[in-house]
This record gives sequence, C-alpha cells and structure tokens, in this order.
Amino acid sequence: MDDSKYEAFLLAVDHGSLTAAAEFLGYTQSGITRIIKSLEDEVGFPLFIRSKKGVRLTENGKVMVPLFREIHRAIQNARQTSADICGNVCGTLSIGSYFSIASSWLPIVMKGFQELYPGVSVSLYEGTSMQLDKLLNEKAVDCCFCSIPRTTRVDWIHLIDDEIVAWVPKDHPAAAAGFFSVADLEKEPFIHTHSGEDTELDNLIQKLNLKPNVRFTTNNAFTTYNMVAAGLGISLDQKLRASQWNGEVAEIPFSPRQFEPLGIAVPSINEASPAAKKFIKYARTINYKELV
Repeated sequence: MDDSKYEAFLLAVDHGSLTAAAEFLGYTQSGITRIIKSLEDEVGFPLFIRSKKGVRLTENGKVMVPLFREIHRAIQNARQTSADICGNVCGTLSIGSYFSIASSWLPIVMKGFQELYPGVSVSLYEGTSMQLDKLLNEKAVDCCFCSIPRTTRVDWIHLIDDEIVAWVPKDHPAAAAGFFSVADLEKEPFIHTHSGEDTELDNLIQKLNLKPNVRFTTNNAFTTYNMVAAGLGISLDQKLRASQWNGEVAEIPFSPRQFEPLGIAVPSINEASPAAKKFIKYARTINYKELV
C-alpha cells in the first residue's frame, strides 16, 4: 500500500512548500520533486504552481485535494486495521486543537496515550475556530479539541464547560467586586484577539449584541494578556487560556456568567482509524475539571 505520493502532495499543500514536505519526510529536494512530478504525470495535469516563495495549488489541484485526502485516509486506515488485527497498534494521528488546549491538556493526554500505544505518532495542528473548522471539513485531521464547530457537521463528544472570563488589570475595580458586568464591555477600551475569525470572543459578543470599544487588536492571546496587564484595556477569553500564565491580570467572572462547551470533534466516529478510536477512548477517561 504505497501512500508516499499522496502524503507528499498533502504535506506540500499544508505547508505551502515542497522543501518543508521533503524535510518532514526525510527526502531530498530532488526526491520530493520527482514524487510530485510522478503524481502529476499520473493525473495528467499540473497540481502546483511553483515560485520562489513556495508552491500553490492550480485550480485542478484544488479539486484533487479532498480526493487525495480520502485516498490517504483509506490507506492509513487499512494499514492500521491490519496492524490492529495482528495485535499491533501503530500509525499516525493528526490532531487539531485550540492553542489553549494544546498547551494545557494535550501534553498530559498524549503522555498517557503514548505510554499505552508507543507505536502511534502524533501530528498536532493548532489554530482558531475558523482554522480548525476548515481542517475538519477537509478531513485533514482525525479529531479536534475545540468548541462545537459552527460550519462543519461532525460527531461531537462533550468534555467540559469552560467559563469565559473578563481579563482586567489587577487594580481594576471589578477585581475587588469579584464580577464584571457584560454591558461594561462597551464602556472601556477593549483588546480583541483574533478579531473576525469566528472565535469564542466573536460569538459571545455577537450573542450578547455588544459593541465593545475596540482600541487594539492582536493575533496572540498572550500579547493580549500582557497588554491588559499594562493597563491598555480589558479583554475576555476562556478561563483555560491563561491557566498557566502569571501576571498582573485578574480573571473575573461575568454577570451573568458565561460558558463555552469544549470537547472533541470528529469528522466521523464510524470512519475513524483504529488509532484515532483508541485515542478518543483514552481521552474520554481524563478528568478535565482537574486540569482547568
């Protein structure tokens, strides 16, 4: 079951570079070029447009991506299933995750899983809701640790409800009061993380019909956290996000309190690979409330 052509193609798509795909697979530049050329000869048309900045898909190449992902998944599943029948759990898992979960829960989950199944390697993709939805829709990952996807139909396994809290400087009056009124988000300078990327922040603001006074935008939650500590404004995020950070920031519950469900999204439990099913089964044994 030769999967090398499809794996090389998909890695080049995901990284936007033949060089990156070659490095990941341990091939030379000429080797990865020959593999892609062989696949292009097989389908009868170019798959990539090459430039000094990397590669991008041709229009025909874009059409082939979901088909090659299905072939790649089928071959991987066949390999894992045959190994499972022989009593060997092996293969590769592709896991998507919010940045916050990847830095807090996943090291613990993956450590326990690796002790049980050392033959399974893991590729981790971190991203926002919008980025993870895209990975799920394309079946580019086996599962995602995230909120309930809003644009992709998936099988969903609920793990925990994470509270959404206000981030304010430690000397802010709300820190002493112990709560932050939702309506007050409109009254103070607001720092917005990943604005317009369908994050929990965006969805909460939309759900509550708020118009916060956005003074700063960032694409990094730790930057937002430090900007709040510096007194540049207030923000909000999941409580899990800053669980391992220390700074001059107070995390204050909203009034009324707000929560976001977190769990595991799977393109299809029934179609998941043997390794993915074992990983999901193990992940469900963890007490995530103890990790928050």
